[in-house]
Amino acid sequence: MALSVYERDDILAMEKRYRAAFVNSLSGFKSANLLGTSDSNRQTNLCIVSSAFHLGANPALMGVIIRPDTVPRDTLENIRETGVYTLNHVQKEMVVAAHQTSARYPHGVSEFEQVGLTPLWRERINAPYVQEAAIRLGLILREEHTMAINGTHLLVGEIIEAHVPDSCISHDGFVDIEQAGTVALSGLDSYHRTDRVGRLSYAKPDTMPEWLD
Repeated sequence: MALSVYERDDILAMEKRYRAAFVNSLSGFKSANLLGTSDSNRQTNLCIVSSAFHLGANPALMGVIIRPDTVPRDTLENIRETGVYTLNHVQKEMVVAAHQTSARYPHGVSEFEQVGLTPLWRERINAPYVQEAAIRLGLILREEHTMAINGTHLLVGEIIEAHVPDSCISHDGFVDIEQAGTVALSGLDSYHRTDRVGRLSYAKPDTMPEWLD
């Protein structure tokens, strides 16, 4: 396989859309989540994000990156207004609808209605879940940080509610998201089903890990 080396100047010289696709592919497979929000009047908003990541288990924290708000961002404005949001795993059957939420709909238009997904409300959180998702997380905003280097926003949320199928939870707490049907994302628009290699035992300096399954 031929290999090319791209230096900083090469990347900066790329055409804008080409560079975005190229750089977005370099971090590897990413999670695919639908981020659900609403304003105080329950006007809903839904967008796909590939930037959600684990931050800690005690308390249960997740981070998500939101693009700069140099133009109106309903998602960011809603989270700032209500302080809550949801993350919903994307499944194979939802991929087309989930991807379509990245379209730039006018302010006040609900992506739920436009793409045919169903908002699910619960008393504990004033933000819509995606009913079609097998795994759903409700979060409360704990911190917001603006990145000085590019203006993106890091949102730190605490999980206050998790909807997980019983059949996907192992005796040791491992959640089999592949069994749940969760897909992965690479680049900006490539969706993938996963094929698990296997689980390994806890790594220790004096012993090589063993396969658990």
